[in-house]
Amino acid sequence: MLSGFMSAFRTPDLRRKLLFTIGIIAVYRLGVSIPTPGIDYGNVQMCMDQTSGNAALQILNMFSGGALLQLSIFGLGIMPYITASIIVQLLRVLIPRFETLQNEGAEGQAKLTQYTRYITVGFAAIQSASYITMARNGLFFPGCSVDVIPNDSWNVILTMVLTMTAGTVLVMWLGERITERGVGNGMSLLIFTSVAARFPSTFGSIWSSSNGVRNTFFTVVVIIVVVAAVVYVEQSQRRIPVQYAKRMVGRKMLGGSSTYIPLKINMAGVIPVIFASSLLTIPQVIVQFQGSDPSGWAVWLNNNIAKSSAPLHILLYVLLIVFFAYFYTAITFNPTQVADDMKKYGGFIPGIRPGTPTADFLDYVLSRITAAGALYLAIVALVPTLLFVSLGLSNSIPFGGTSILILVGVGLDTVKRIQSQLEQHHYEGFLK
Repeated sequence: MLSGFMSAFRTPDLRRKLLFTIGIIAVYRLGVSIPTPGIDYGNVQMCMDQTSGNAALQILNMFSGGALLQLSIFGLGIMPYITASIIVQLLRVLIPRFETLQNEGAEGQAKLTQYTRYITVGFAAIQSASYITMARNGLFFPGCSVDVIPNDSWNVILTMVLTMTAGTVLVMWLGERITERGVGNGMSLLIFTSVAARFPSTFGSIWSSSNGVRNTFFTVVVIIVVVAAVVYVEQSQRRIPVQYAKRMVGRKMLGGSSTYIPLKINMAGVIPVIFASSLLTIPQVIVQFQGSDPSGWAVWLNNNIAKSSAPLHILLYVLLIVFFAYFYTAITFNPTQVADDMKKYGGFIPGIRPGTPTADFLDYVLSRITAAGALYLAIVALVPTLLFVSLGLSNSIPFGGTSILILVGVGLDTVKRIQSQLEQHHYEGFLK
């Protein structure tokens, strides 16, 4: 591993990309620390010392690297862009125009990217206005006696909304620059940075708590076990063999080669967990808006769905993860299209006829693989968090299954990209 890093920095082109990526990440972390104009930063820090903040926003705060509860200029992070990207992918299934653009190559992809940017700006404006309203009403830090927004005049609020929206646009631009000129997927690396940035402070709070040595040791053991399991499953594939028949093109004989279709056990990645977590924060936000004297249905909603330890909450969480795992896999991998492409180029699966039988076979295999992948996502997302809560380590959210999935998944993808570039320069790489 160390020799791989040394080889990466000895390669001028790769060294330039790595330094550029590190520089962009440093700019992003700097923006996380800059408060939005109109925020009383001293009162925000006082409220954060008095209370841990709105429980419904803890997951989103983790994805922003702690910037959301501080209402910094990058408080929304990259989440509006991710939401817009997923919506555009869903529209490819629902709107024929989007499907046509997807099949037009680079020009169509550029148009879809432009639509994604427009939707991101709209989402950023709506979310920034919502969060600022929650902060004004004291819902960001329940129980805090000071105002985080002392001046709530319309021009100050409008400036805050515009600043946070512009911050999201800048984060989106930084991520695209990493993808274009750096190493790895820029958006994924920014989320990776945000999640990893919470680790030192969380470790410090665990260490300083009662039974700090025992709790820290237990946390490290759980992290190591979960990381090992995630790496093992994320690298697992079901390889479906494909044989290409020989054919004459001019005077050349082409084809006759053998390859395979790699179907990952977890083809949806961490998207189902993020979507399920986001949807289950909605009941918590509704309960927060009820104030100190909630109605009967709000009390039931709080006790049975909003609480993360409630059996109904856990059941809904698992069902949503399974649903989104199947749904996202269905829109990213189309067995019919794969079967048609194979038939077009003379490929076939041994023992399976080309065309519809091949598509049915791929769909049969994919549905069973996705079942195992969805179960794996549910276990990894729930078990570490439940273990931490059972030991009274409710402040260990950054060490939960969702964050570990993000860190390991993005880390593996980035290492593979660096390794592929190292191999082009005849270096050994990271993985042996």
